[in-house]
Amino acid sequence: MAYENRGIEYLRRKLNTKVSRVNMRYRYYEMKNLTKVLGLAVPPQLRSWTMAFGWCAHAVDDLADRMVFREFRDDILDMNEIFQRNNPDVFFDSAILSAMISACAFVYISPDEDGFPRLQVIDGANATGVIDEITGLLNEGYAILQRDDSGNPVMEAWFTAEETCYYSHGKLTRTDPNPVGYPLLVPIIHRPDAKRPFGHSRISRACMGIQDKAVNVVLRSEISAEFYSFPQKYVTGLSTDAELAESWMASMSSFLMITKDDEGNEPKFGQFTQQSMEPHLAHLKMFAAMFAGETGLTLDDLGFPSENPSSAEAIKAGHEALRLRARKAQRTFGSGFLNIGFLAARLRDEYEYKREAVFMTRPIWEPVFEPDAAGIGLIGDGAIKLNQAVPGFFTSETLRDLTGIEPGA
Repeated sequence: MAYENRGIEYLRRKLNTKVSRVNMRYRYYEMKNLTKVLGLAVPPQLRSWTMAFGWCAHAVDDLADRMVFREFRDDILDMNEIFQRNNPDVFFDSAILSAMISACAFVYISPDEDGFPRLQVIDGANATGVIDEITGLLNEGYAILQRDDSGNPVMEAWFTAEETCYYSHGKLTRTDPNPVGYPLLVPIIHRPDAKRPFGHSRISRACMGIQDKAVNVVLRSEISAEFYSFPQKYVTGLSTDAELAESWMASMSSFLMITKDDEGNEPKFGQFTQQSMEPHLAHLKMFAAMFAGETGLTLDDLGFPSENPSSAEAIKAGHEALRLRARKAQRTFGSGFLNIGFLAARLRDEYEYKREAVFMTRPIWEPVFEPDAAGIGLIGDGAIKLNQAVPGFFTSETLRDLTGIEPGA
């Protein structure tokens, strides 16, 4: 059954329902969020206190930095050329990072002056669409290409299978025919499922909640640090006629002279038990452990280093959950990049290739964890033994996929 377009107004309303939650996650990633301070033990003067906390940024960056797209293998449509001519070092990293933060990023495909495809990444707060869950492509798309200083849309685009319509300040200014047969806006999705086809953000509600609680712990520790630095003191038996020194001068002075009163009595000094910072450190470490379990990181990643340095294999074993999440993300991102290359090839060649033309094309990624010298030696020994049992089982291509080392490099 042919798809019936719902119109740009529908897509505008749909995007407006998503903008606030996407921008909130970007604030957590950029460490600009405002944490609600618990007022139980916080004086009013400190309730407006803010602190930059980078755990959510760590959760995104530590996974995104390990995902390096290499190329398409069995690329019969020469899609690698399209990506190579679109600044791949920036394009892939930008698409992956934006998709992890906002759950879904979009790539806008347009022809340049010579008709060659240009690729532009648009974050989830500025684009949306109606997805075909079978192909992963859009039936209809909408993107805000430019905003003014107040955040209001200036340039918009409505993408359909037949044409691309451009709007300036809400008014239609240009309509370009679409020779591809699919909307020239392609989603890049992080962890999609049947209920949420546009995916899930790496910065989950649990991540934000745990970080907020950790910020409150740090705030309470700052308050306690004042008492820890200047413990409260007291004096008893002081005559009512005695002149008390100014409290700050008394605390900082290296010598104080206190005389006996007329009856020969002398005052007695004491100090209240000094507060310890250890409970706050233990409380913060508890939240760090919770955050690490939520994101697949380790306590070392969150600033609680272990006493003994870890080897490459120990680091890899400690990040097993992170490795599995990276492999999962590679599968979904690879499908999105393949869709981009497929539509871009149709635009470049002005020919409606069938999707069956790329069913053998595979996205290839660099290893999530690069082996150290000892690991490379073990891989080499295993390759020799396997090739003795099954000649030709291990090739230079297979070894590169395992080690990330290009032959002859």
